[in-house]
Amino acid sequence: MVQYSTVSSTPNAQLTMPATDVFAAGSTALVTGGASGIGLAVAKLCRSKGMKVVLVDRNADALQQAEKDVAEAGSSDGVVSIVADVSQQDDWKAIKDKALSTFGSIELLALNAGTGSRGTWGDDDYFRVTLETNIFGVVNGVNTFLPVVRDAAKTKPTAIVITGSKQGITNPPGNPAYNASKAAVKTLAEHLSFDLKAETTTVHLLVPGWTYTGLTGAAAGKDKPAGAWSAEQVAEFLYKKMGDDKFYVICPDNDVTEATDKKRMLWSVGDIVKERPPLSRWRDEWKKEAEETMAKTQV
Repeated sequence: MVQYSTVSSTPNAQLTMPATDVFAAGSTALVTGGASGIGLAVAKLCRSKGMKVVLVDRNADALQQAEKDVAEAGSSDGVVSIVADVSQQDDWKAIKDKALSTFGSIELLALNAGTGSRGTWGDDDYFRVTLETNIFGVVNGVNTFLPVVRDAAKTKPTAIVITGSKQGITNPPGNPAYNASKAAVKTLAEHLSFDLKAETTTVHLLVPGWTYTGLTGAAAGKDKPAGAWSAEQVAEFLYKKMGDDKFYVICPDNDVTEATDKKRMLWSVGDIVKERPPLSRWRDEWKKEAEETMAKTQV
């Protein structure tokens, strides 16, 4: 449990409160990638708790509709949207200026924006855009708003949520730039959590499972697959795990359980420990052993 006091921001405070106390009426959340999917669901969750919300996205049309949708989750005021590209450092100055001039503080920083385009070796734009958006969207956000969140932490509960991906952990073949970017995001979030361990601001790595979003068919109007979770389920799971003061928020879905995820992660790290070839779970000569080993593994 995080140590927190409205009098002191030191870890010697007297009160013990869950990380979900950041979802407090009157506090402000800034959510990147907030125009759709998981970002929009998190923003609605924040608004339903009485928080003020700053929505950031590069899709101006979707952002305009999202602002209306989030406002409906609470009262009509208290929501502002900002069109910006999170990969661009200059855009973050404009985000900071508008957010603080409108609401004065940021208690919850949710760095969710990302791109999931596909490509392969030799496709320079695929690598550049993916890495710039997914990695520097986090780096720029933390560098810009960490001092703001620390200042808010003097008097209120604060938190930083960073959205990663299971592909950044188990590393399935087929999308090297995306996997590498999300592996970097995981590392950045882990270091941020460690570096803030003596402070009251909590840090959480949100790792969605199969989720029905614009990246997985929702934007094209496809029906939600039975195996996928909704974005709202992911937001609810995040809230639950923050209530348990967990850093790793590894979401299951309707096809993959938490136990299955853990077995896959254990097999993946075993490639290093046991000196197997990388990505062995997907290699023909290792598939059978991987399946049999995971079936017997207890987690």
